[in-house]
Amino acid sequence: MRYAEASLLSTPQLFGTRTTSGAPRAADAMVAGIEADIASGKLGDGSFLPAERELMAEYGVGRGVVREAVARLASRGLIEARPRFRPVVRRPGLDAALGALEGVVGHLLSAQAGVKNLYDTRVFLEAALARNAAVHARKDDVATLRSALEMNEAAIPDSAKFYATDVGFHAVLYQITRNPVMPAVHKAFTAWLSPHWMRMPRSPERNRVNFLSHREICMAIIERDPDGAERALLNHLSAAWEYVRGTFEMP
Repeated sequence: MRYAEASLLSTPQLFGTRTTSGAPRAADAMVAGIEADIASGKLGDGSFLPAERELMAEYGVGRGVVREAVARLASRGLIEARPRFRPVVRRPGLDAALGALEGVVGHLLSAQAGVKNLYDTRVFLEAALARNAAVHARKDDVATLRSALEMNEAAIPDSAKFYATDVGFHAVLYQITRNPVMPAVHKAFTAWLSPHWMRMPRSPERNRVNFLSHREICMAIIERDPDGAERALLNHLSAAWEYVRGTFEMP
């Protein structure tokens, strides 16, 4: 019984830890054990978590402790739990790590100041990405950026498609770094901010203004002008904030 073994090793009285209930400690031990099994590969990505009865026997705990541990693991993105289905193991990745922040970010987005801080973080990062692209973009990166720009222009009459191609254009800046963290960050920014962007008033005329800003960024990158790329990016996102800020205003 793995919980019993873990309990022998724990000496909370030496460190002033409260021990008013054994259930939380049992769940802690179970979560730690399953995390270790996922990290070691014993529980592979996409595999089913052992059945409740098996976990109860392995850890020497009741059904309530198993369900508490499963809920904690799901909140950390380590398993996917759905009603009436066996939980599925999800090996931790960048998307899971950023997804775990969704609740905290949602709280930040409930206030205009929090939204502005998050948006400013995006602006700061993308300004650096534009400079990086102007210096380091390869021929295939430039081709991808041109293609994204062409799709953006073609979508001007259709605001829903334009929004998707707008996201796609900015995504290329994150991809050019060839750092796997960056696309995951872009995906998170898009998920966190898109509810407000989707409420922003749109029109073909406004779409064209945004397309022209994208074209300016693209041309500066092609011309290997990092200062121009950064300036164009900052002008574009500053104007975008002025246009969208009304969707963040509190009643």
